[in-house]
Amino acid sequence: MALTQRQPDITYQPDFEKYQLRIERLRPQRPSAPSLPAGFPAKLTGGLVWEKDDFKSEEDWTLSLSQAQLEEIHNALEHFKSLHKPICHVNPETFPLPNLGPALRREAKILQDGRGFFVLRGLDPDRYSREENIIIYTGVSSYIGSIRGRQDSKVVDGKKQSSMMNHIKDLTRTNQAQNIGAPAYTTDHQVFHCDTGDIISLFCLNTAARGGESKLASSWRVYNELAKTRPDLIKVLADDWVFDGFGNPNKPYSVRPLLFHQPAHGDVPERVVIQYARRGFTGFLDVPRSAHIPPISEAQAEALDALHFLAEKYRVTLDFQKGDIQYVNNLSIFHARDGFVDEPGRERHLLRLWLRDPELAWDTPEALQSRWDELYKGITEEEQVFNLEPKIHSKSLRK
Repeated sequence: MALTQRQPDITYQPDFEKYQLRIERLRPQRPSAPSLPAGFPAKLTGGLVWEKDDFKSEEDWTLSLSQAQLEEIHNALEHFKSLHKPICHVNPETFPLPNLGPALRREAKILQDGRGFFVLRGLDPDRYSREENIIIYTGVSSYIGSIRGRQDSKVVDGKKQSSMMNHIKDLTRTNQAQNIGAPAYTTDHQVFHCDTGDIISLFCLNTAARGGESKLASSWRVYNELAKTRPDLIKVLADDWVFDGFGNPNKPYSVRPLLFHQPAHGDVPERVVIQYARRGFTGFLDVPRSAHIPPISEAQAEALDALHFLAEKYRVTLDFQKGDIQYVNNLSIFHARDGFVDEPGRERHLLRLWLRDPELAWDTPEALQSRWDELYKGITEEEQVFNLEPKIHSKSLRK
């Protein structure tokens, strides 16, 4: 891609009017008879294809804990504490849930081939210390995905230290504010995107005074609409894109598609995976897309907006309550967050895990394998770190 091409007029926060104008401006350039890339499905089917009208109420996706199940979790916590081991040793053996565990495994299967998400409701964060909440969260989550992903890594005194959990919280009023380069650490609206990894989990320690609603959308439903009405954009999404390295001197940018088609083989059904985050193509706030790397094209800008506005059309809004844990199939679902307002005592604070279920995991697209290896490959108990307080991870720092 030549640098003579200019970056389109597109920002992190989508602008519907600009999107409509771009559609009309590019209309004459579209192929007269667009078709899908060879082998791509005209329509995906199954539980992972849904829209908001397919659900009657939030009970359709919520597993509410009974008093007996809450006591089982409490007993598992006390058992783990009696072992006098660090949090890295939390697993189904050290955090036993003999009755709740099978129910969680049923939900784990729904993540992979059902609706792709669920909410676990009923925990009381105020009953426990910060460390105890992290143990509970990690223990329960080990039944959903027994492999935890690295969210940041560094070498200290010759030893690798990997942060396995992240705090999602507004840090704009702290001494870390000058280092923020991603919306996760602000009160801003987060547009539809994917994280990294197979399963994304969020534990709500506290809600904001106002706003902060969590939104999910089926990327398979979005795919079906584009395949039907704009197959040319499916081709754009399946072609190579230039991802901003945001000042990484060793890798100023990387190149890969946003959309991957996985044909059926053996007992594995046909799948489509869309992996993207808008920030890598538009920048965020005063951290713009790097000027010295190839820009995205106008067609790619249109495709980015199409993903967002279709996700907004089909999305569900979750009533994310204090004590809720949200589990999401990151390979089939986009997620977003409304902006919010904190007040003293009502400060939104989430904990995040990136999980992988070795029993039920999807095949990882080849172009994503190296990034997935950074998360999941060769993790040792000794390297795992669980920070009790918020800290901006390196990939979200302002460079």
